[in-house]
Amino acid sequence: MSKKQKENSQQTISINGEDHNFNDFSDEQKAVINHIQDLDRKITSSQFNLEQLLFGKEAFMNRLNQSLEQAEEIA
Repeated sequence: MSKKQKENSQQTISINGEDHNFNDFSDEQKAVINHIQDLDRKITSSQFNLEQLLFGKEAFMNRLNQSLEQAEEIA
Protein backbone atom coordinates (compact mmCIF):
# COMPACT_ATOMS: atom_id res chain seq x y z
CA MET A 1 0.00 0.00 0.00
CA SER A 2 1.41 3.40 -0.94
CA LYS A 3 1.85 6.18 1.58
CA LYS A 4 -1.05 8.15 0.08
CA GLN A 5 -3.34 5.13 0.27
CA LYS A 6 -2.37 4.62 3.91
CA GLU A 7 -3.10 8.27 4.68
CA ASN A 8 -6.51 8.07 2.99
CA SER A 9 -7.41 4.82 4.72
CA GLN A 10 -6.69 6.41 8.10
CA GLN A 11 -8.25 9.79 7.34
CA THR A 12 -11.06 10.64 9.71
CA ILE A 13 -13.55 13.43 9.28
CA SER A 14 -15.57 14.94 12.08
CA ILE A 15 -19.18 15.68 11.17
CA ASN A 16 -21.49 17.09 13.83
CA GLY A 17 -19.03 16.00 16.51
CA GLU A 18 -18.81 12.41 15.30
CA ASP A 19 -15.67 10.98 13.68
CA HIS A 20 -16.00 9.01 10.45
CA ASN A 21 -13.47 7.11 8.35
CA PHE A 22 -13.31 8.77 4.94
CA ASN A 23 -13.19 5.40 3.17
CA ASP A 24 -16.49 4.37 4.74
CA PHE A 25 -18.34 7.01 2.71
CA SER A 26 -19.95 6.35 -0.65
CA ASP A 27 -18.49 7.98 -3.74
CA GLU A 28 -21.29 10.55 -3.69
CA GLN A 29 -20.61 11.36 -0.02
CA LYS A 30 -16.90 11.72 -0.74
CA ALA A 31 -17.69 14.12 -3.58
CA VAL A 32 -19.93 16.20 -1.31
CA ILE A 33 -17.20 16.29 1.35
CA ASN A 34 -14.69 17.44 -1.27
CA HIS A 35 -17.08 20.20 -2.35
CA ILE A 36 -17.54 21.32 1.26
CA GLN A 37 -13.79 21.40 1.84
CA ASP A 38 -13.24 23.35 -1.37
CA LEU A 39 -15.97 25.83 -0.42
CA ASP A 40 -14.37 26.27 3.02
CA ARG A 41 -11.07 27.13 1.32
CA LYS A 42 -12.82 29.58 -1.00
CA ILE A 43 -14.69 31.22 1.88
CA THR A 44 -11.44 31.65 3.82
CA SER A 45 -9.75 33.09 0.75
CA SER A 46 -12.67 35.43 0.09
CA GLN A 47 -12.61 36.66 3.69
CA PHE A 48 -8.88 37.33 3.37
CA ASN A 49 -9.43 39.20 0.10
CA LEU A 50 -12.26 41.22 1.65
CA GLU A 51 -9.98 42.26 4.52
CA GLN A 52 -7.37 43.41 2.00
CA LEU A 53 -9.97 45.33 -0.02
CA LEU A 54 -11.40 47.05 3.05
CA PHE A 55 -7.93 47.99 4.27
CA GLY A 56 -7.04 49.34 0.83
CA LYS A 57 -10.26 51.37 0.68
CA GLU A 58 -9.53 52.81 4.12
CA ALA A 59 -5.99 53.74 3.05
CA PHE A 60 -7.32 55.55 -0.03
CA MET A 61 -9.98 57.33 2.04
CA ASN A 62 -7.25 58.49 4.43
CA ARG A 63 -5.18 59.69 1.49
CA LEU A 64 -8.16 61.60 0.07
CA ASN A 65 -8.89 63.20 3.44
CA GLN A 66 -5.26 64.26 3.78
CA SER A 67 -5.36 65.75 0.29
CA LEU A 68 -8.54 67.67 1.11
CA GLU A 69 -7.03 68.98 4.35
CA GLN A 70 -3.94 70.17 2.49
CA ALA A 71 -6.09 71.90 -0.11
CA GLU A 72 -8.01 73.71 2.65
CA GLU A 73 -4.76 74.82 4.31
CA ILE A 74 -3.50 76.31 1.04
CA ALA A 75 -6.78 78.15 0.38
